[in-house]
Amino acid sequence: MRAIIVEDEIPAKEELEYLIETHSGIDIVAAFEDGLDVLKFLQEEEVDAIFLDINIPSLDGMLLAGSISKFAKKPYIIFTTAYKEHAAQAFELEAFDYILKPYEEKRIAAMLAKLESAFKKEQQPQDEVLSDSNRRINLRKNENIIVTNVNDIYYAEASEKTTRVYTKTDEYTMPMSISEFHDKLPQDAFFKCHRSYSVNLSKIHEIVPWFNNTYIVRLKDIKAEIPVSRSKSKTFRQIMHL
Repeated sequence: MRAIIVEDEIPAKEELEYLIETHSGIDIVAAFEDGLDVLKFLQEEEVDAIFLDINIPSLDGMLLAGSISKFAKKPYIIFTTAYKEHAAQAFELEAFDYILKPYEEKRIAAMLAKLESAFKKEQQPQDEVLSDSNRRINLRKNENIIVTNVNDIYYAEASEKTTRVYTKTDEYTMPMSISEFHDKLPQDAFFKCHRSYSVNLSKIHEIVPWFNNTYIVRLKDIKAEIPVSRSKSKTFRQIMHL
């Protein structure tokens, strides 16, 4: 795992380097004091994580993080700062963590373990990511919790403030929005084709062109017609190679 440190205070930089080296296998490939220098570096190099101070010259950490958040491949951003008041903004930028100075070694060690675990999970081979043993989800039927292989799910449909989940033989009701439920599914296997539907791509049997560049999707084994909205059509065509 490759990372950079962005910190204009030498003692803080050296302490962070020591803690990362002591508590992780992360490779610190460069360190910077200036935000613009970081952007120049990232035009040529890819890194997996950035340990980012907020109060740095030229381009402060928040503005820099805002620019990085638009990258196609986004590195994990861990803010390191003496200021508590930027935490809410940091998490709006989907920061991985927000570490306050002075550093607490236990806090840093815990964060690094979590970071390496997240990176390792992201790098899992595709067949491992989709394997039955790694992909199970708890579905609810009446008062019972049914442990289900995600590949047994055909589609999910919004129903007021709940979500109905359909397998080949059964129907379940989850006490959450369709977006919340979709986020629990493997994103490379399920597609949110409409604001009210998420579909298992491997269960698609037939794709029917519909009005205004939309589609109707029919599934294997069950009688169901799932709409693909106009706003999702372009992405759907790319995924299905249409």
